[in-house]
Amino acid sequence: MEAEAKRRRYVRLRSQLEDLLHATPDPIARMATIAALVHAKMPGFSWTGFYRVVGGDLIVGPYQGLVACQVLGRHTGVCWAAVDRGESVVVPDVHAFPGHIACDARSRSEIVVPVRDASGGVAAVLDIDSTRPGHFDETDREGLEPLARLVFAP
Repeated sequence: MEAEAKRRRYVRLRSQLEDLLHATPDPIARMATIAALVHAKMPGFSWTGFYRVVGGDLIVGPYQGLVACQVLGRHTGVCWAAVDRGESVVVPDVHAFPGHIACDARSRSEIVVPVRDASGGVAAVLDIDSTRPGHFDETDREGLEPLARLVFAP
C-alpha cells in the first residue's frame, strides 16, 4: 500500500475509534476494540494485539490472530525493547532481531508501540506482526502511535 493511502487509512481508523471508544473508559475494552478494528482494516497484519505490563511481566491482552504467547520473557524480544526504550520499535526482519520471541513462526516483520497510562508510564504495548518481510515503516509508526494513545485517553 502506498504511503499516502496508508496515512489516509490510519486517519479514518483514528476517527472511527474515537467515536467507538466513548462507550467506556475501560482500557481492556478499548484495547479489544482497537485490536479488532485495526486487524480488520489493515492489510497484511497477521497478529494485532496488546501485551499489558502486570507485576513486572508482559501478559497478553486483547488480540486478533492465532494463539499468542501468554507471558513474554523479561527484557527480551521486540515488545520488551519497546518497553525498555520507551519508544516504538519497527523491525523489518524479526529473524535479525536479537532475542526475538517467535509466538508464531510465520511472523517475518513486526512493529511495537508503547501504550502510556495517565501518569506517563508504559502500561502496555500495541504489538503487530506480519508474515511479510519489511511490511512496517514510519507511516505505520506515525499512524499507530495516536491509536495507542486512545487506550487511556480521557
